[in-house]
Amino acid sequence: MNQLQVKDGVKALIKTNMGDMEFVLFPEVAPKAVENFTTHAKNGYYDGLIFHRVIKDFMIQGGDPKGTGTGGESIWGSSFEDEFSLDARNYYGALSMANAGPNTNGSQFFIVQAKTVPASMLAQMEQLAENGFPVEVTENYKAVGGTPWLDFHHTVFGQLISGGDTLEDIAAVRCGMGDKPVNDVVIETIEINE
Repeated sequence: MNQLQVKDGVKALIKTNMGDMEFVLFPEVAPKAVENFTTHAKNGYYDGLIFHRVIKDFMIQGGDPKGTGTGGESIWGSSFEDEFSLDARNYYGALSMANAGPNTNGSQFFIVQAKTVPASMLAQMEQLAENGFPVEVTENYKAVGGTPWLDFHHTVFGQLISGGDTLEDIAAVRCGMGDKPVNDVVIETIEINE
């Protein structure tokens, strides 16, 4: 699977006060993360929450009822384990689980907004190709950007398929202390289309 080419399947439409973003989800590689996210979305858990952490050229993060980065829980009431896959990477537009270390997934998620990968990191990836690192992954990171250093640290469970302008607009908002937007960026609702 090349996640950048997947367009069909379960989709999530994140409606914000700044526009909409649509993602295709990956239940085959991250079944628990997808179940957690879609169940929370259907139950209205995310409705009215803010993107509490926005770092331009890195990512936007939301899904915390406290709005501070310290709250939220999974649909099971406790943390659930990471689900890593060679086929799910933190490319630009990836929908990933935020965490506080290994196997600490709750309700928070982030969307990768880095449009480029540092040249030194791409060079390292190219050198690793001799040892079997997938050339396609390096080429994808070169083409679309992303955060390869987060691979196998954060579960990727979806990929942006439309609404890139909204992602860019949110990433460009003015932020204050703790990378929190000065004016709230609100998740109005998340619609799941199966």
